[in-house]
Amino acid sequence: MNQWSTTVVAGVAALAVALLLVALVLLLRSQRRTRGELAQTRAAQAELLARLDALDRPAAGVHADPRVAEFVITELGEEDAGPGTGAEQPAPVAGRIDGRLFVDIVARESLVKAASWTYGVRRALSAENRNRVRFEVRRETRRAARQRKADVKEALRQYYAKERGDVA
Repeated sequence: MNQWSTTVVAGVAALAVALLLVALVLLLRSQRRTRGELAQTRAAQAELLARLDALDRPAAGVHADPRVAEFVITELGEEDAGPGTGAEQPAPVAGRIDGRLFVDIVARESLVKAASWTYGVRRALSAENRNRVRFEVRRETRRAARQRKADVKEALRQYYAKERGDVA
């Protein structure tokens, strides 16, 4: 081998080693980044589990017995009004309501029911629905007539076959 070919082989070997080192560095950086993301994910998971455990524990003043316990409605994700933040509002006390308020509540409920009933009737009696129902009734009537006609034909065929003695 001459000097030129030895130099080329040495250069190719050096280039291969350099490429191998670059690939190794990139692999290590990728592995380090993946480990960091995994650590962040595990920290977020631990935080979420802690928040979930805090929601599962009964609040202060609530009985541990499920027959006595009150229902507590919470919202996951509400940071400012969560338990233990001091921003809790007192529970409303059930009591008698004024007669005018009662009439107002009943009138509103009745109005909502009447409006929804009116909407349903108006929709049921629309031209589109009437045409659809008319079409379906006509189609079903024709199907029933065809079926009756086929049944009569079959009954007559069996009757005539019986008269002739062809029926097995």
